[in-house]
Amino acid sequence: MSEQQTMQENPPESGAETLSGDTAAQAANVDTLPSMQEQLQALELKAAEHYDAWLRAKAEGENIRRRAQEDISKAHKFAVEKFAGELLAVKDSLEAALAVQEQTVDSFKSGVELTLKQLVSAFEKNALQEVNPVGEKFDPHKHQAIGMIDSEQEANTVVTVLQKGYTIAERTLRPALVMVAKGK
Repeated sequence: MSEQQTMQENPPESGAETLSGDTAAQAANVDTLPSMQEQLQALELKAAEHYDAWLRAKAEGENIRRRAQEDISKAHKFAVEKFAGELLAVKDSLEAALAVQEQTVDSFKSGVELTLKQLVSAFEKNALQEVNPVGEKFDPHKHQAIGMIDSEQEANTVVTVLQKGYTIAERTLRPALVMVAKGK
């Protein structure tokens, strides 16, 4: 039987007279696929969600940066708070010594010694170390040479300390003023 005879005997029920089986399946799929307008709306909605998430992340980043700057500012402002608290006891001792009406040399000396102990204790609690480099090799990072003198010691060795230096947490706060041995 030919195709024409089959068509004549079994006429198609709808207007799709010339559609083959594959074409009919494609037409059915086209009906179930979202339209271009629907796809565009879905993509715009997704883009809006991503933009909103980006704005929120950006705002959170700005908040974190602002809080970090505030923390740094507070750290700078209150960095010496602990040390200042330790020094208040030293100040109180000095004021008490000056308030005594009848001072003797011995009482004055013992008061100054106690005050010095308080000050040294405050330094130790805050990692403030004294640098007294007598006999050490000259180090320009820790010492400041005022002059050179003749000495029996090896050249560039610290002979005399005119003013002690100080370090805080291994960092030079004030270099020691020293006299250094000349070369022989």
